Amino acid sequence: MEENLNAKPPFQPQKKFFKKNNETLSLLPLGGPGDVTRNMYVYEYKDQILIVDCGLGFADETMLGVDLLLPDVRYLLKNNKNKKIMGMVFSHGHEDHIGALPFVLPQLQTAGYDFPMYASPLTAAFANEKLKEFEISGKVETVPFDNREINLGPFTVSFIRITHSIPDSSHIFIKTPVGNFYHGADYKFDFTPADGKKTDFAGIVNAANQGILCLLSDCLGAERTGFTHSEETISADFEREVANCRGKCIITTYSSNISRLNQAIKAAEKYNRKVCFIGRSLIKNKDIGQRLGYLQMLQNTEIEIDQIKNYNDKQLLLLVAGAQGQENSGMSRIANGEHKEVKLSPDDIVIFSADPIPGNEVLVDQLVDEISKTGAKVLYTQISDKFHVSGHGASGDMMLLLSLTKPKFLIPISGTYKQMVAYRRLAEKFGYQRKQILLIEDGQEVLINQDNMKLGKRIQIEHVYVDQYSGEEVENFVLRDREQLAKEGIVIVMAEVSAEEGQLVNPPEVVTRGLLQSDMQDIKSSLDRELRNVLVSKRVKVTSWVHMRKLVSDVSAKLIFRLTRRRPLVLPIVIEI
Repeated sequence: MEENLNAKPPFQPQKKFFKKNNETLSLLPLGGPGDVTRNMYVYEYKDQILIVDCGLGFADETMLGVDLLLPDVRYLLKNNKNKKIMGMVFSHGHEDHIGALPFVLPQLQTAGYDFPMYASPLTAAFANEKLKEFEISGKVETVPFDNREINLGPFTVSFIRITHSIPDSSHIFIKTPVGNFYHGADYKFDFTPADGKKTDFAGIVNAANQGILCLLSDCLGAERTGFTHSEETISADFEREVANCRGKCIITTYSSNISRLNQAIKAAEKYNRKVCFIGRSLIKNKDIGQRLGYLQMLQNTEIEIDQIKNYNDKQLLLLVAGAQGQENSGMSRIANGEHKEVKLSPDDIVIFSADPIPGNEVLVDQLVDEISKTGAKVLYTQISDKFHVSGHGASGDMMLLLSLTKPKFLIPISGTYKQMVAYRRLAEKFGYQRKQILLIEDGQEVLINQDNMKLGKRIQIEHVYVDQYSGEEVENFVLRDREQLAKEGIVIVMAEVSAEEGQLVNPPEVVTRGLLQSDMQDIKSSLDRELRNVLVSKRVKVTSWVHMRKLVSDVSAKLIFRLTRRRPLVLPIVIEI
């Protein structure tokens, strides 16, 4: 592979297809580059916009009480009077590409935007199920893989089948007045995919023959050499473990990985095990897969969860949601002994057929620890790489896409910054000059015309936090308060104050949590004296109780810091007497 990298490329990026014009297109990522998740890209020509993907991200252990992260769409909301969204299209059905739709679409609709949405069959089904669940009006239209083109104002869009770790993944070919763009979201070149549906190489070549001005390419695996392994390699390993398992065989994976579910089901059927799906998201996606014909099972293979007790452990294969260690997921409840129908035993095997999403490593490690304490055998990536293969291509896959598309300009996406740098090194060895490759981050606009590609404006992108269960946005200050509570504790100060004189009527009551008992005694004995001294100096009728509460809070906070060198959250409660 290294020899090929160092060789001079057999071609140069094609230029003959581009008719000279002075038009410019703006590309603005609201999430995706450098962050991996929250994928959302705005293609803007004059005042018309095409959006590609609308994904969410996942909170890490520092984001207390937060479940999800959303793309920051304030740019679209602020410009709703001057710009028009012509359409939104989706590359595939993973959460980091469609998961934010039920949260973001209502905001865009409220701002007055009205636009069609399109995706491949399984992707559209997953997206529409989310809209139905959240009772959001709107529908993602299904586009089959038949090379049809969709006209969305100045944008003409077509879907090209690609292989990934979820069926019906696609790359999106976008024709614009400026030139043609190839949006190469998550992919690998799997020549023996588990579902038998291979990459449409003819479609890629057809796009290349029309000339590609810019390629946006998944770069998550740019640091790995060679090609990513095929999904099909997992089937034999599933079968081996199912055959040798003396108890329950439990497999946890991404709920959307229909191909992986099919592989597990086939292994269960081969060794006469009943299959039970555990976890709301998994059951929902299983139903969608069956309805569309993507998930196949013999008639008597599946059992309901309340039927588990009717079978011996050796007769069971359980497919369980929660491979990322999510709190209250089926896998977490089983691991912690909280699941009513499923208890782990030393004869059981638990297979993690998924790698941790970046940021979830701690949660997954904790989950593996809890399972291990039961005596069950646990198979995960660090000790066996046979049960999960990446859905993202390695350097060989990326060079193959480069050689097929022959773009003039390159923008790596869907990777961390170091992976974007690794992709740039690949492209330079492939014959591209650095000026033809841009590394960007969220909020960094790129201006592209037929002659050059350069950085434009930079808009501020903020984390948008969401509580998964309520669906409500969590403000930054709430997260800061939670962090302060966790680190420093809380002090509640209840003060009775005379409205006429502005003085304390009784000594303040103090309640603390998260502070040492000795600290509490010092605070109580000193706060009465401190508050009285301050209020005496300001002896006046109270005209603003908001100001009085702030005064009590400030005096309390300064005293507590002086005594303890800590900054707890101070909650003042002032009672008018």
